[in-house]
Amino acid sequence: MAEPSEWQKRITGEWHGRPSLFDATGTWCGYEDIRRSSVFENGVTTYYMDGGLTGGGPLAGQFRLGAPFAFGVEDADDDRVYTGPDFYGTGQPYGSFVDSHYYGPGWQVDLNTWNQILPDGQTQVYSSVLYQGWSVVGCFNGVYTRSTDHDDNPATQARVTEFLAAETRRGPVPHIMPTKQSGAYAGSCELWGADQKPRGTVDVRIALEPVDLLHTRRTLTWSGALNRSATASARRDGNRLFHEGPDAWGNAVAFGRAAFGSLHFTDVTKVRYREFMIDAEPGMSAGRRLAVVYEIFQGNVLDSVLHGLLEWEDAA
Repeated sequence: MAEPSEWQKRITGEWHGRPSLFDATGTWCGYEDIRRSSVFENGVTTYYMDGGLTGGGPLAGQFRLGAPFAFGVEDADDDRVYTGPDFYGTGQPYGSFVDSHYYGPGWQVDLNTWNQILPDGQTQVYSSVLYQGWSVVGCFNGVYTRSTDHDDNPATQARVTEFLAAETRRGPVPHIMPTKQSGAYAGSCELWGADQKPRGTVDVRIALEPVDLLHTRRTLTWSGALNRSATASARRDGNRLFHEGPDAWGNAVAFGRAAFGSLHFTDVTKVRYREFMIDAEPGMSAGRRLAVVYEIFQGNVLDSVLHGLLEWEDAA
């Protein structure tokens, strides 16, 4: 391949993050200190991950390794094939979002990784749900920032240090929506077909009307290239979330700031989603920036992928 794919161009440079590790129950266990880069050279793409695990509890022995990761990538705009030796599998790009499924022999887990680059082009929202067969055994997730001159630029080094300090504070924070303030998370998102071609933009709005500390009337509205509105009673039980009709039904589990769930509407449409509270801080408050990804199915067939960044708006 003479030129890198569009996704490969998006992720040039080095990405710095401190994702948190959670066990299968959603209990925070520790941090993964990571510097990631992918290099396109002489028509070949190689992916590198260097870092280590801080903490980890009972999972430390499984997820701490004695050498950096490196693996080849067959880079293309339709399929990215991971060719080992440290990861084997595939990833499918939908604009600035990639859904990857692969196996890591060193970690001994199957992974479903979602990488979402936000509109600033410098921030990446990351999660890897970890599986043994069909059973979830844990999750890594966090936010990354990009650099191109980290080794030589003191200003970049200071920016990255500040960013990592913020991720250290925020990593263990639970995913909790506002519990007393009415308002909405809203923003313009990209819509991509299952054929990985753009379908336009969709204004996404998640309107919240808290009922009490654990129940909220939640209305999800899509307008533009896709149109739908559905209201459900949303209930939180620890890190478990439930959508209990009348227009949508389903549930979710949160690993820190990231909630992974499913929604079944009252027709053939259903949704698999991740809602990631980017800036949630410790304390009795909720974040104001929500990164969302919705994989939309017609029956059991993927139809489209909707993703973007939403900002909090107080009710008038």
